[in-house]
Parts: sequence; C-alpha cells; structure tokens
Amino acid sequence: MPPAVAARVVVVTWNGAHLLPACLDSLEAQTVRDSLDVVVVDNASQDGTAELLADRYPGVRVVRAPRNLGFAGGAALGMRGCTTEHVVLLNNDATFAPDAVEVLLAAFDGPGNERVGAATARILLTGDEPVLVNSTGNVLTAQGAGTDRDYRRPLGTESTDPDVFGFCGGAAALRREMLDDVGGFDPTLFLYYEDTDLSWRMRAAGWSVRYVPEAQAVHEHAASSGTDSPVFRYYNTRNSLLVLTRHAPAALVIRSFGRQSAGLVRAAVRRGPAGTTGARARGLAHYVGRLPRTLGERRRLWRDASVPRSTVAQYVGRGAA
Repeated sequence: MPPAVAARVVVVTWNGAHLLPACLDSLEAQTVRDSLDVVVVDNASQDGTAELLADRYPGVRVVRAPRNLGFAGGAALGMRGCTTEHVVLLNNDATFAPDAVEVLLAAFDGPGNERVGAATARILLTGDEPVLVNSTGNVLTAQGAGTDRDYRRPLGTESTDPDVFGFCGGAAALRREMLDDVGGFDPTLFLYYEDTDLSWRMRAAGWSVRYVPEAQAVHEHAASSGTDSPVFRYYNTRNSLLVLTRHAPAALVIRSFGRQSAGLVRAAVRRGPAGTTGARARGLAHYVGRLPRTLGERRRLWRDASVPRSTVAQYVGRGAA
C-alpha cells in the first residue's frame, strides 16, 4: 500500500520553463517524495512550460490558470480543495535540499507544537561567495516594511531564534488546519506581501511561525520579476500599504504612507529606472482609491481576533536590520 499523502507541494510559475527543471528535480529527490502531491500552477505561460511538464514530469499534477494570477492567485488556486495535513510552497526559481520537506513537516509534530501554523526554511542566495542568506523568515521593519530576516548576511552569522514574525512564501510549509481557520492567500494582492498578510492573520488568531534552519533551500532572488521592474515597484508599493492598513497600528500606517510618498517625490526628481516612478505613483493611487474598502477589512479582521493588535505589533522591528 502506498504511503498516505502528507502534503501538497505548490509551485507557481509564469513563463519559467528555464527555471522549473532545477526546482522540480529537487522535489523529485525529496526523502518523502512518495507522500507528496506535487502541483504546478501554470499562470498561462507562453514559453513551452506545458510541453516541458508533459514531457519531463508526468508525475506532477498541472493546474492551468486562464490568465496570469500572480503568485498570490496562483498559490490560492493550487491550494484549492486541498485535503492533506500540510501545504508546502516552493518558488519556481528555488530548490530544496533532499531532506528539506521532511524536516519542515517535522516542525509541526510533538508536544507544544500544536499551534505552529507555518514552518519557514533557511533560504540561501545563489551565486555568492561567501554564501549569503536570502531569508530566515519574514520580519517587519520599524517603518512597517515586510522584509526577509537576515537578507544578504553571510551564512553562519544569521539569526537562530526560531520564533519569527512570518514565513517566507518562497520555501515554507503551512498547516492546513491553520489555513482552514484564517484563510489562505488573498488573490487580489497578486504579487508581494501575500505571505506578510497571511502571517498577520495567523498571529491575530494565535498561530505561530517556526524558523527551521535545518530545512534548506537555495533561491535565485527575483529571477521572475526583478527588483527594478515597474511590476515590482507597483505591487510592492501598493501591497505594503494595503497590508499595513489592514493590520498595523494607525501610527505605523501613517508613517509608512509618508515614507512611500516621499519615495515617490525622490524618484521623480532623480528619474529612476524607466517606468518605475509611474508604477510607484499608480501603486499609491490604487491604495488611496481602495482605502474605504481596506478600512472595512481592518475592522472585520480585528473584530474577532484572539490576540490583540498591540501584541502582534510587538514584532515590528524585531529581527529587522
């Protein structure tokens, strides 16, 4: 009798045929491969992704989106109808060490771990010497920005505290019971801050996040969108403010909006990379136009929270450089 499926692994891709083989080969090599349901969500790629998956990975289940849903929408689609105890996330431009999934799933077991809602891996950056860290989980800066803890710190000097505000959606495992409790990714975020948003909701409901350094992944950072692209700048600007307004203390929201507005002025004066200043302006405008709806979400999200906002907000600045 085959082993019971313990986890669904979701990989979201968009025109990433050149990235997928390394990612999927690392999943095929997992020590617990027989207990994994590997799902690739193809966000309407036009680069031969469908043919690659059919030819080289017949054991991988493919869910084809009708259009590009972004990471948030693609991950939500990949999780739909999930009945396994856990969901594992891996970026299409990342790879897992052979025992990474097994180690991540073990973080949910044992006495005292019943409220661990997410386990986040140690993610390293590719191509650096010395080896640099990409993430040991997600943290919130004093300015309210969501960022990777220990980003670009040399390996061996990173944080060891297993209690971290949030998980990094690039390489993590989620407890399905937690997802049933607080909901999954918000598809409207499309790209960036979807893991920060879910981490806030987890914390408000009394779930914790565990950093698991023994579970290792390697990531080609921003290989899909690039950090200087208009796409990055639009969604990063809009979503950072939207997520903060949903969850954070009002003073932090106001401070962050001022910082983003000042950043737009500086970008206009300096004439940054093509298209990014306009993208930043559109992100701010979308945030302002959506503000009444976001404030309504804020009231609903915290009305029935089991943990006060002030308690969750104690993570702001903790572990951030």
